[in-house]
Amino acid sequence: MEPDFNSINYYDYTLPERLIASRPMANRADARLLVVDRKTQTIHHRHVRDLPEFLNPNDCLVLNNTKVVPARLKGLRTLTGGAWEGLFLEPASDADLEGSGFHFDKYPREFQRWHILGTTRGKLQPGEQVTLLDPYSRPYVRLLMEQKIKSDGSWICLPLLDGEPTTEVCWDILQEVGSVPIPPYIRKGVSDESDVENYQTVYAQEPGAVAAPTAGLHFTKELLAQIEAKGVKKEFVTLHVGLGTFRPISCERLDEHQMHKEWGRLTPEVSKVLKDCRANGGRIVTVGTTSVRVLEASHDLEPFSGDIDLFIRPPYQFHAVDALMTNFHLPKSTLLVLVRTFGGDELLKRAYDEAIANEYRFYSYGDAMLIL
Repeated sequence: MEPDFNSINYYDYTLPERLIASRPMANRADARLLVVDRKTQTIHHRHVRDLPEFLNPNDCLVLNNTKVVPARLKGLRTLTGGAWEGLFLEPASDADLEGSGFHFDKYPREFQRWHILGTTRGKLQPGEQVTLLDPYSRPYVRLLMEQKIKSDGSWICLPLLDGEPTTEVCWDILQEVGSVPIPPYIRKGVSDESDVENYQTVYAQEPGAVAAPTAGLHFTKELLAQIEAKGVKKEFVTLHVGLGTFRPISCERLDEHQMHKEWGRLTPEVSKVLKDCRANGGRIVTVGTTSVRVLEASHDLEPFSGDIDLFIRPPYQFHAVDALMTNFHLPKSTLLVLVRTFGGDELLKRAYDEAIANEYRFYSYGDAMLIL
């Protein structure tokens, strides 16, 4: 019987819970690396610190320089005093406002709105306010809940300081009130002080992600220096990892899944380096599925910036990526579908089976795979 590549059940597997990594390795580069060679159909067991051995001087390593913001929020409903928890998703764009039919009833457009998710007992109503608490449970700023988006239950809200809209940048406010939004499958999503450093790449620059580009968590400054010393170019793209990372595919057929949008950018400078790399016979080696999506969303590696909603699934043909370093992904996830599409379905199924048999550590803080 032919495999049904369009069925989400085809991308299921059983993982013993003990293999879900709750903490990273003390030295990031000591994580294990499963090397999958598509040409020879072979699998080898190495470590991330061995990565330079698999790179050539004319290759280009592409990493995602997004920075995780402290997006997990706690607060109190000012009307009832009830507890509220939320997740900052992104600054609300004009497209968000226009697409939701937003009305600027009281405060004009120039004040920056937030796009958030929230949970509480009972139902919030438009016009209610939530007082955000800092890590010491002190009130800091209020969120005016202006409009609920029916399609996904998220809200458009406006931060208020001393009762009036604030011009303070959202990233600065989040630094005061937010905490690290680690995924729910890691210690049930409860973060601590160690996650502030652990759940961030050493090269993070551009704030905007609510989840880390986890393949990049394996890199240390020393490892990056070793890679550059070999003559490998290192370039950065940006993709702000969004809510879709936390959400499984809920439909039975892949072609029915609506991919979440994430903002990405490929600069003209990086575009030129990547084109030159290809022209000189080098490989584009991407770190993480987020980097893949940026490059594959480009037209022949041309520069661009904007929302990306590309869902890579069979029978997709890759045009911008030659090799991929990635973590081990959740069953029935868009990321697992992407990786199996890139690496070859049967080979990657065998690789996952071998990783489980050899007790590799899975998910965000787990081990990695290099697909050549």
